[in-house]
Amino acid sequence: MGKIINIVLSGGVGSRLWPISRKKSPKQFLQIFEGKSLFQYTVLRNKKLVDDYMLVTNESQLTMAVSQSKELGVKIDKKIIESVGRNTAPAITLAALSLAPDDIMFITPSDHMIGDEKEYKLAVKNAIRLAKEGNIVTFGIQPLKPETGYGYIEYDAEDVKSFREKPNQDLAIKYIRSGNFCWNSGMFCFKASVFLEEIKEYQPDIYEASVAAYANSKDGFVEKEDMEKIPEDSIDFAVLEKSKIIKMVKSHFIWSDLGSFDSLISYAKDFQNDELFQMMKGENIVNSYAMCSKPVYATRGIDHIVLIEAEDCILLITKDKSEEVKQIREFAGCADKNLL
Repeated sequence: MGKIINIVLSGGVGSRLWPISRKKSPKQFLQIFEGKSLFQYTVLRNKKLVDDYMLVTNESQLTMAVSQSKELGVKIDKKIIESVGRNTAPAITLAALSLAPDDIMFITPSDHMIGDEKEYKLAVKNAIRLAKEGNIVTFGIQPLKPETGYGYIEYDAEDVKSFREKPNQDLAIKYIRSGNFCWNSGMFCFKASVFLEEIKEYQPDIYEASVAAYANSKDGFVEKEDMEKIPEDSIDFAVLEKSKIIKMVKSHFIWSDLGSFDSLISYAKDFQNDELFQMMKGENIVNSYAMCSKPVYATRGIDHIVLIEAEDCILLITKDKSEEVKQIREFAGCADKNLL
């Protein structure tokens, strides 16, 4: 009987939450959520649902992950440490190679916020059931609005019909109105052996290069020259869009990848976290927020503005453009590499 292993993926820098999220302190490790980080919430919510953990990360984030796990009294012994990031397909392949064939891999990014524990447990149990039957399982989130920052899954009951990239506003509205689309959560569940069979069939180059890289690894650390030989691809493109054994668990828990300041503000409202943002003060100030160490006052008529204070800079952006912070970060980085 295989074990249920929570594969915690941690490699991103949260560029759309710049300037509070940086390479040296990425969003998943910011302890701004009632004193805990998104990484810590990920570990805690899955503690009673899995038998063990595996951390898939890079060298720069390993120390933070180990330190924050210890704060929770959790020791994560299983690790895949990537010297070079190659996206999720190689990362998950390397993790699968290190496990027993019947182990169930429950893949979770480390930077999601989830609410409604009862619905979450139900969804995870359903996914494990389907995984034990030999399926590749993805979690589809019941959409709350025509969100353009997420990918979508077209479904029929538990069957996946197609995966769609992040849509424009008109297409997102069409998806919502059709009633048979869910947000793609980036969470998955399957047997290690089943995933390896699928990646070997559809992406043999990734499979072979990963096998070679893992064979040369030591204590979970994969050498740079071996990582660079693995083709870069996401699990969505590499396997999910091609596999014939895909199932979806329609999930009704509260979910956000907190990928933008707009979603962070929505989280603060939904979870009643009044410490993250303050309302700007002034006359006729509409839906404008600040993450700042001092009160923010504005002249009248400010509408949908977000102000973010960091140690070395201030970001001012309209709320509906918060998905474009990544471009601002890149522009700022061109002028001063310390800002990255």
